[in-house]
Amino acid sequence: DMMRGFLAGVAALALAGCSTTAMQAPEPAAIVTQSMPETMASMDPSDSILFWSDERRSAAFRDMEGLFPGLEVAQTGPVRALPRGTALASGAQAALRAFMAETDAAGLMVLRDGRVVFEDYALGFGPEGRWTSFSVAKSFTSTLLGAAIADGAIESVDQPVVEILPALAGTAYDGVTVGQIATMTSGVAWNEDYTDPNSDVAKMLAVAPVAGESQAITYARTLTREAPAGEKWVYKTLETNLLGLIVEEATGRSLADYAGEKIARPAGFAGNLFWMQDLTGGNIGGCCLSLRLSDYARFGQFVLEGGEGVVPQDWFAQATAPSVPFENAPGFGYGYQWWTYPGAYGAQGIFGQAITLVPEENLVVAVVSNWPTATSNANRNAFRALIARLAADQPSRE
Repeated sequence: DMMRGFLAGVAALALAGCSTTAMQAPEPAAIVTQSMPETMASMDPSDSILFWSDERRSAAFRDMEGLFPGLEVAQTGPVRALPRGTALASGAQAALRAFMAETDAAGLMVLRDGRVVFEDYALGFGPEGRWTSFSVAKSFTSTLLGAAIADGAIESVDQPVVEILPALAGTAYDGVTVGQIATMTSGVAWNEDYTDPNSDVAKMLAVAPVAGESQAITYARTLTREAPAGEKWVYKTLETNLLGLIVEEATGRSLADYAGEKIARPAGFAGNLFWMQDLTGGNIGGCCLSLRLSDYARFGQFVLEGGEGVVPQDWFAQATAPSVPFENAPGFGYGYQWWTYPGAYGAQGIFGQAITLVPEENLVVAVVSNWPTATSNANRNAFRALIARLAADQPSRE
């Protein structure tokens, strides 16, 4: 139909645009191909994936490329080995498996000192399958922001966003910096209610495409300011979509292509990466990256080790510090698209996706799930309790 033709056209243009830039790169860029489903899922907010049945979601989460357009990044570099470490004690293993059963987890992997000390799967999922990220993708987009700063494509987090996205001039984002978007402190009003089909988060990807303009920009035009820039934190997925667009405009490359070079290859991913596109052909910075469970864990290990040669030297120290401390929850806060916890930090997404890092214990825990509801304080608290148990269980190291 007309929409599919339009989408195919803009996607082809986006690919053509990034392939030229890629050929000029000093290293061979990732191999990126357009992925287009035979029958595209509806973008109607009332039929959003947020409101699907458990069974429909479970099938979708492992096959987003079968439902939505996106870019597929081939595995092109050496795979980082994840050797087996000393297995966890039987009590800890039982606790992890009970958590998986109670929270509808499809896979859970624990790395200590870069070694696998626990790995298990459920819901018919397995080591070579891919599972979608939801907002875990935000921490990938943040890392690509760091890479773009290291490459000199973006001056710093203090650069005004309208210098990179001039289309935002005159909108609620005029006067906002890249860093304020990264920390979600733009002061722009937003509704991120995953249970409401009329919320901004449910409607943003359904806004009618405007030729030559990203959907993120089109939706941003409808928003208003509720606080001065830098003063109020509100969680807004659109801002990560804008952050992804900032990276794409500054580098001249798609997020998927840039992630292939800056994350997948240096982190040693074992499988391909899929990153969903919006209706105007741009990768969705705030969502919908699909990876193997082991590659979520590899990304965590890459971050834990500092991302040397990809991001500025102190990038992760800054990005994972609580730029926004939560006053009612000591030790908790938000950084550059990373959640901060007491003694730890991580990426998290709705329906139970997470990567949590405990630097002092050199611990990485990655989980993918299909919770019955988008959010669950009980499940998040149970996961944090597991992390605390793993951190306290300190085996003797060589």
